[in-house]
Amino acid sequence: MAGLIVLGVIILLALILIIRNIKIVPQAHAFVIERLGTYHSTWETGLHLKVPFIDRISKRVSLKEQVVDFPPQPVITRDNVTMQIDTVVYFEITDPKLYTYGVERPLSAIENLTATTLRNIIGDLELDNTLTSRDTINDKIRIILDEATDAWGIRVIRVELKNILPPREIQDAMEKQMKAERERRARILDAEGEKRSQILVAEGLKESAILKADAVKEQKIREAQGEAEAILTVQKANADALRMLNEAAPSDRVIQLKSLEAFAKAADGKATKIIIPSEIQGLAGTVTAVKEIWKDTAAE
Repeated sequence: MAGLIVLGVIILLALILIIRNIKIVPQAHAFVIERLGTYHSTWETGLHLKVPFIDRISKRVSLKEQVVDFPPQPVITRDNVTMQIDTVVYFEITDPKLYTYGVERPLSAIENLTATTLRNIIGDLELDNTLTSRDTINDKIRIILDEATDAWGIRVIRVELKNILPPREIQDAMEKQMKAERERRARILDAEGEKRSQILVAEGLKESAILKADAVKEQKIREAQGEAEAILTVQKANADALRMLNEAAPSDRVIQLKSLEAFAKAADGKATKIIIPSEIQGLAGTVTAVKEIWKDTAAE
């Protein structure tokens, strides 16, 4: 009976021991296992059984992307300006074994390496370039850190400069410079607006002058057309009169008489001397004689 009790106790202790050595590795994690003090294996996600008193879990490693925000570091630019820059590093563990045995205190190593790399890069840049080249600085730091941490089983995904804090006097000077730049741009915009306004006014005056000139031109054209039409009408009337005379076949006396009437109209108080052709002079004498005979007949 006592033997059965001892056997039961031993079986119970064995079950407890086995249960205590059953390990479950959660998702996105890995366990580094040592056997008798030497690296044995890396457990991935799932159920695993550890050999009691021989195996031990050396390190539990998270395979998720991790973010580390390092405190501000003093750096000096090439133009001897001291500023404070803090960085944020995003990384993930790709090899749990190298992460466990590659370096002591990996996060501290990454922080020191980041600070050293940052000082080297900023030391080759001037203040203005430092403030305007964040993307370039981020890429350079990431490449250098990724190469250095590859032996530690770490992959640096990206690096961001969180804050760049120049000295207070530099900040004041930059604010004054920005204010002056804004005022200069405002003056330029005002000048451009005034220039545009003057251009619009000039264009309006120009268009107005063109319209007035076109109106005067149109008026003169119409007056000229009217005068031309009047001249054409007179000429047409004269032509019609000549045509009618030709159709009537007037005698020489009638023609001479019409010529005399024309000279009389020409000398209608507007000329002091008129030269009459000889053929018309005879006709004039005949007319005068006829007028005398007419007067005598009227007197009787």
